[in-house]
Amino acid sequence: MALSVPCYSPSFRKPPEVVRLRRKRARSRGAAASPPGELPEPAARRAALAAGLHLRPFPAAGGRGGGGGPAAARRNPFARLDNRPRVAAELPDGPAREQPEAPGPFLDSNQENDLLWQEKFPERTTVTELPQTSHVSFSESDIPSSENTELPVDWSIKTQLLFTSSQPFTWADHLKAQEEAQGLVQHCRATEVTLPKSIQDPKLSTELRCAFQQNLIYWLHPALSWLPLFPRIGADRKMAGKTSPWSNDATLQHVLMSDWSVSFTSLYNLLKTKLCPYFYVCTYQFTVLFRAAGLAGSDLITALISPTTRGLREAMRNEGIEFSLPLIKESGYKKETASGTSLGYGEEQAISDEDEEESFSWLEEMGVQDKIKKPDILSIKLRKEKHEVQMDHRPESVVLVKGINTFTLLNFLINCKSLVATSGPQAGLPPTLLSPVAFRGATMQILKARSVNVKTQALSGYRDQFSLEITGPIMPHSLHSLTMLLKSSQSGSFSAVLHPHEPTAVFNICLPVDKVLDTEVVHKELTNCGLHPNTLEQLSQIPLLGKSALRNVVLRDYIYNWRS
Repeated sequence: MALSVPCYSPSFRKPPEVVRLRRKRARSRGAAASPPGELPEPAARRAALAAGLHLRPFPAAGGRGGGGGPAAARRNPFARLDNRPRVAAELPDGPAREQPEAPGPFLDSNQENDLLWQEKFPERTTVTELPQTSHVSFSESDIPSSENTELPVDWSIKTQLLFTSSQPFTWADHLKAQEEAQGLVQHCRATEVTLPKSIQDPKLSTELRCAFQQNLIYWLHPALSWLPLFPRIGADRKMAGKTSPWSNDATLQHVLMSDWSVSFTSLYNLLKTKLCPYFYVCTYQFTVLFRAAGLAGSDLITALISPTTRGLREAMRNEGIEFSLPLIKESGYKKETASGTSLGYGEEQAISDEDEEESFSWLEEMGVQDKIKKPDILSIKLRKEKHEVQMDHRPESVVLVKGINTFTLLNFLINCKSLVATSGPQAGLPPTLLSPVAFRGATMQILKARSVNVKTQALSGYRDQFSLEITGPIMPHSLHSLTMLLKSSQSGSFSAVLHPHEPTAVFNICLPVDKVLDTEVVHKELTNCGLHPNTLEQLSQIPLLGKSALRNVVLRDYIYNWRS
C-alpha cells in the first residue's frame, strides 16, 4: 500500500522536464506540417517571419542522416538565421552567373556592398573568371608607353637619375687628373665625341671617361656654394638657417640684381644668335624655359612659364606682352570677332562693361531699378575671373610667349619687383639661371655622380647589382647624352629611375605648329650651339609627353621602353 505524502501530485513535472516536453511537441508538430525532405523551421525563424522580416530560404535537409537527395553543406550553427550556406549548385564549376535580382526593401550589409560595387564597377569579374596568366597588370601606368631606339624629348629638369645594370659602373669613379681636364676642354670647345656601339672594357677606355666628365658639366648663376640654388620652388626649408648677408642690405641686393641682369641679357643674346639652345630661369614662384628658334618644332623663339597666377598674367598683359594659354581651350583673354581680328584687352573690357549695362537696362524700363539690389562691379569681375583664379599654381596655368614678345618678357622679368622674395630665407636672392653653355657671369658646375654595388636576392642565391646615381639640375641635353654614353658602356642594357622637378613637367606639352621645319636647315643653323648632333636632333622634335615627364626607362638589346 502506497503511503500518501501530503502536498504531493503524481502529475507534477520539474521545470526542465516541462521545457523538454514543449520542445518535443514543437518538433513533432513541425515535422508533421513540413513536406518530406525538409527541416522544420526554428521557432526564432518563424517568429522573425511572422514579424515581417524578409529572410533567405532555409536550407533543405537532403542528405542529412542518410536521407536521399543531393547533399547540402552543413550549416554553421553559429551563423545568423538569414545567412544562407553555400550549396553545391553555386560552386565555381557550376552554371554561369545570372543577372542580379532587383534589391528588395530589406538588404543585409553584404548585399548592399555588392550592389554598390556593381554600380561603380559593372565590369567586375569574380576571381575564377580571371585569365590564368603569370602576371596581372593592375594599372595602366604599369604598361610601357612605347618602345623605340631613341627616347622622346623631355624638357623637364631632373633632380636625380638612378641607373642600374648587371655590369659594373666602376669606370665612372675616380677619374684621373688628365681625364678630368680633357673632359672640361671637350665641353668648353663643344667637341663631338662618338663612342662605339659596345665597349668591351669600359674601365680602360679613356675616351669614355672623358666623355662622361664632359656630359656632367652645366653653367649656373648666381653661384653660392653654401646655398642650394636648385630647385627654388619650395626650397625655403632647405635654405632656412643659411647665411644670407644680403637679406637686410639693400646695396648688396642691388649689386646682385645688377649682375644677374647682365647675365640674363647675355644668355638671351646667345639664344637669339643660336649660340645657346635653351636656358632656364628658376624663381621662388615659377620657372621659365627659353628655347631657341628651331627647337621643339617652332620656328620662333619661345618661352614657357609655369606655374603662373592671375596677378602675374595681369602684369604681363599690362606690359603689352602677348601670350597664350596652350592648355586652356577657352582662353578668355582673347576674343575673335567675325572678321577674324583679335581685340585688345581694353576693347574687351569696354565691350564687357556695355554688356553689363544692357543686362540691367530692363530693370529701368520696368521702374524697379531702385527696389532690386544690383551686384557691384567688383563682384561681377570676380565672378568672371573665377576660372582664372582656380587654375593658378596648376600645370594648366602654363603661359606661352613667342617671337619678339620674348624680348619684352626679358625686360619685364628684369624690372619685375615680385621676381625676388622680400621675406624668408630667399629674400633678396636673384633667380637661378641654368644653361648648357657658358655665358657672362656664369660658373661652371658638375653634377654629382657615384656608383654603388649591392647584392640582390635571386632564384639561385645572390647576384651583383650595380647602380650609378647622378644628382643635381639635370637638363634635357645631359639626360640624352648620358643615356647615349651608358648605351655603349653597358652593352645596350640598363634601367633608370628619373625624378623630375614637377613644376617643369608641363614643359613637355605639344605647342601649336604653324609650319613643318626642315630638319637639315635647323641643324645647320644650330651647329654652333654646343650640343652633340644626335642631342640636337632629339631636341628639335615636337614634344609628345604632354604634362608628364619620363620617370622609368628600360633599355634591353638597344631598345628603349619608358613610362611617364
